[in-house]
Amino acid sequence: MGRLRSFFTKAKSPEDLILIRFIIDSFGYRPSNLFNFKKALSHKSIAIHNDVLESNERLEFLGDAILDAVIAEYLYEKYPGDDEGYLTKLKSKIVNRKTLSDIAEKMGIRQHLNYSTVRTINISSVEGNAFEALMGAIYLDAGYDQVKKSVRNHVLRKFVEVDQLLEEEIDFKSRLIIWCQKKKLALSFIILSESNHRGVSNYEMQAIISEKVYGNGKAGNKKEAEQLAAKEALKIIGEID
Repeated sequence: MGRLRSFFTKAKSPEDLILIRFIIDSFGYRPSNLFNFKKALSHKSIAIHNDVLESNERLEFLGDAILDAVIAEYLYEKYPGDDEGYLTKLKSKIVNRKTLSDIAEKMGIRQHLNYSTVRTINISSVEGNAFEALMGAIYLDAGYDQVKKSVRNHVLRKFVEVDQLLEEEIDFKSRLIIWCQKKKLALSFIILSESNHRGVSNYEMQAIISEKVYGNGKAGNKKEAEQLAAKEALKIIGEID
């Protein structure tokens, strides 16, 4: 362990200065100690052949949990009127593998990764994992509040189109909720009629925006009727064809 620490605490090399600049540019944070940041960028393919470096797997585990909490808190504040299920759906759009790999690619994490080119690896996945590991490194270096600040003020602003991302592939009701929240308009769904004839249910729902009916939907269950009402409302407001 002493050898490992001495390797990372020696005088700053040109490579160290490049890494520090990358962290500042990407996360708005100047690291106090590069030890964990170098480890965060070290893939197991090279770490297992180097008695100085450790892989980033443990930091990735930590960063995954910290990032999950930061994004959950962000969405909890951004969408105060929505339930747990909807917030979970939105969170999964931001912290899934593809999104994290896209963020890492835009940051240019690959240029700072330590990995073996001899083995065939999924570099996109490695980049995304390294991004999570960097979250863990920032947490160990400066705590939760700094991770939150970095994610909100730099990562989400510079590397993620949050509103566009949340709208992609989300169901009609969720898309309508997001649209109304952005416009600061009240949205509600009401049951216009409900019947059950010989075991066959039928619901008619209305989508109400600022006390005005924008969509109607009929289906055999409440959720599907809401979806159809939301779809009609999205057509009326010009959000879908």
